[in-house]
This record gives sequence, structure tokens and C-alpha cells, in this order.
Amino acid sequence: MKESKDWLINLENRERERTGIKSLKIGYNQVFGYYIEVTKANLNLVPPDYIRKQTLVNAERFITPELKEWENKILHAEENIKKLEEELFQTLREKVIRHSKDISVFAQSIAEIDVYISLAKAAREYNYVCPQVTNDYDIIIREGRHPVIERMLPPGTFVPNDAYLNKDKFINLITGPNMAGKSTYIRQIALIIILAQMGSFIPAKEAKIGVVDRIFTRIGAWDDISSGESTFLVEMKEVGNILSHATERSLIILDEVGRGTSTYDGISIAWAIVEYIHNKIKAKTLFATHYHELTELEKELRHLKNLSVSVQEKGKEIIFLHKIVERPADKSYGIYVAQLADLPKEVIERAEKILLGLEKGREIPKKEVIQLPLFSEFVDSKLEKLKSEILSLNTNELTPIQALLKIHEWKELLK
Repeated sequence: MKESKDWLINLENRERERTGIKSLKIGYNQVFGYYIEVTKANLNLVPPDYIRKQTLVNAERFITPELKEWENKILHAEENIKKLEEELFQTLREKVIRHSKDISVFAQSIAEIDVYISLAKAAREYNYVCPQVTNDYDIIIREGRHPVIERMLPPGTFVPNDAYLNKDKFINLITGPNMAGKSTYIRQIALIIILAQMGSFIPAKEAKIGVVDRIFTRIGAWDDISSGESTFLVEMKEVGNILSHATERSLIILDEVGRGTSTYDGISIAWAIVEYIHNKIKAKTLFATHYHELTELEKELRHLKNLSVSVQEKGKEIIFLHKIVERPADKSYGIYVAQLADLPKEVIERAEKILLGLEKGREIPKKEVIQLPLFSEFVDSKLEKLKSEILSLNTNELTPIQALLKIHEWKELLK
């Protein structure tokens, strides 16, 4: 199939030279196949081995045994190729079947070698170390790094962090600004543990990894609208699965649990989840949250420790240091992040005023001040109701979260 065109050109040139007929040409049609065409003026030069095939008005067409043989090869080439391919394929299949067990063993061995080579290459190129894997409960990681994000940043710019989870402090509550690195921190600890337990070196300076039975995560936000499940419902189902199946030897990673509902609902649910893990499951837990109210849990739960991601403020500019420190955060800097996202200046300024009002316990400041009439009787009734509630309240039966909610109710009543 590939050589036929060149062969026909060579044959045409050869026959012109042999016969002396300069106008001789080789052609093809579907009825007669390949032929040699000679004009009537040159018929006296036609050699005796030419076989007449077709007569035209101004020419005669001939064939030769050699041309007929090549015609057969050319026209049957594709069919012969398919036939030969099928024969070769069937032969290969039979050989594979005979050696299938060996091929499977070799493939498995090559795959295993590939895994080890890949891990070794990463360990050598990216300065990984051999962890100490034990049956102890504790997890100690010094200067741990995220194996993926580290590669996406300029060399030497990723900020490493330590991690300590033990029987005394097995819940780490991590607060801090958006974009500061809370999610990266909790994910990198999980990834380091996975790498260590699968036999790999790890991105850290040093580590002692107490084997975990499973790693449970509640990270990100997604919904299943086609099944009628909102983002919040999906989140709650996932958390429910974690609380039902985690053990003392598990690692739980929770990121911003409680979003998708009102602030106080979210805080209440997150608070109760942390208490349940602390009192019932006792699993090593990393809980990243923007709910600063939850930092009060350190006073109530002896096995919980507050961590935060440090920042440096320079006027209105915020520098994220990405360093984990042992103290709660006091701000989320959400408005600053919104400014980085290029929200309109008017929106940012308005948000700052609203935030200032909320932090001081006042109503949201109005853009236009409207003087409302005061009714002393209405104010007196509010104060009387507040006084009655306070006097009738049994403080010994209140949980911390109930106390917070009650104070919020009183503030709303006095507005």
C-alpha cells in the first residue's frame, strides 16, 4: 500500500525507455483496473509482451503479466493487512493467556517498584525525613510542611509548623484569619500521618507518629441539591458519621463546622461537637474555626488547647505570618480579605462601620439618622421584664453556651 505509487511511476518510466513511446502512461479505472495506454500513432512500437485490454478512439490500453501481478497485490493489500493483523493479534492473545500469571506478577512488581522509586525521589529532592512510627497515642511533628503546597511556592518560602497531640491535650482548637493557613495546617498533619503509615519519608524535620486507625475529615462545602440536601445538611451528615465511627485512636480533622446556619446555631452545634469528642470519643482532633466564642472551651475542657495563626498588623495592612502559636485569635480579619478580593470601597467602608457597631454591642449604624419618639412606659416595661428574668434565673443549671445565648437575648431586649 505504501510502495505502490512509487512502483507504478518507476514502471511507467521504465516502459517509456524500453519502448521508445514518450507519451506512454499508466492509469487505473474501476472496470478494467490498471493499464498501459498507448496512442494509435505509436502502436507500431508496442512490444509483443503487451496484452490488449481496451480499445479507445485515439488509443489502445494494454496490460502485462508484471502489471497484473502488482494490481492483484495493490487491490488486495488492505484486505491482506487486516487478515494478517487479526492473525498476529490472536497469536498475541494466546501467548498472553499462556503467560498471564507471570505478566500479572511482573506488573505488580513494577507498580510496587514505581511507588518506592517515586517516594524515594520525593524524599531525596524535597528533604523528607524518616519518621518514627509507634503504637503510642502521641503524635509529635517538628517543622512539618504540606507536601503539595510547598511545591507550589517559591523554594524556601513555605513556613513549617509543629504539631503536638497527646493524652493530655488531644484537641487543638485553631482560630485565626482567613487565608492565614489554618486549613493548610490541619491538612498537612493528616497528609504527614498518611505518608508515615504507608511507609514513606515525610516533609518535616522530625516526627513521632502514633498509629491512627482512621482519619476522618469534614472539609470544604458542597451540596446535593438533586437529593434535596443543602450544604449544611451534608455537613451535618458527615459530622454525624464521624461521631458515630471515630475511636480513641482516630484522627479527626474538622474545618469550619457550623457554617450555613445562624451564628448562634452554628456556635452551639460546634460547641456541642467539641464537647462530645472531648468527653466521649477522646480522639485526636484538629478543629479549625472562626467562632472565637469556642476558645472559651479551653477553660471548661482540660484536654483542649487553643492555637491560632499569627499575623502582624501595620496600620490597616495585615501580614500573614502563617505560624501556629499557642493562644487564641482575637480577630478574623474578614473585611481585610474582602478588600484583597477587590470589593467596592463603599462596601468595605460600610462593613467596617457595621463591624464597629456590632463589636461595641450597639445596633447596626444607620446611614441616615432618624429620631424616633421615646415612650418611657415602653422602656420601663422592658427593664421590668429584664429584672424579672434575672431574679428568676437559676445560674447553677446554666451551661456556658446557654449563658451566652441568654446574654444575647438581654442585649436584644435592651436595644
